[in-house]
Amino acid sequence: MGVEIERKFLVDRNKWVPANKGLSIRQGYISDDKDRIVRIRTRGDRGYITIKGANEGLSRLEMEYEIPHIDAANLLDKLCLKPLIEKKRYIEEYQGHIWEIDVFFGDNEGLIVAEVELSAPDEKVELPPWIIREVSDDSRYYNSNLIKNPYTRWTY
Repeated sequence: MGVEIERKFLVDRNKWVPANKGLSIRQGYISDDKDRIVRIRTRGDRGYITIKGANEGLSRLEMEYEIPHIDAANLLDKLCLKPLIEKKRYIEEYQGHIWEIDVFFGDNEGLIVAEVELSAPDEKVELPPWIIREVSDDSRYYNSNLIKNPYTRWTY
């Protein structure tokens, strides 16, 4: 069983410029229980089902399997909780780490989050100049919580 170790950061839209055209993603949740999440996702013309366990610090169990795109699209439309997450993902390398930068649309318009996966929770990572601050411990930024409390509805 795989283990995901990642950190999340907010991105300064005035300092970050996409280095590529990105990939459109739609995702939804069949289960958004904090102890077990079942996510359905389309990335471009591919479909996936992902099962994640509860967070233990920066780590959690994760298994992801490719499924037919048409099945993923039907699950998103018919079984997943609404609203769906709509975003464009950009993959960029910085100082030896791969960063996934998500630009959200729809009910989460205006939110840009960067994630970096690590091989260990204490792995050192140099932050790109376009990072504002870390939000790894702020559960509001979990995609599974953005369906319950979308970014456009937040009051600061």
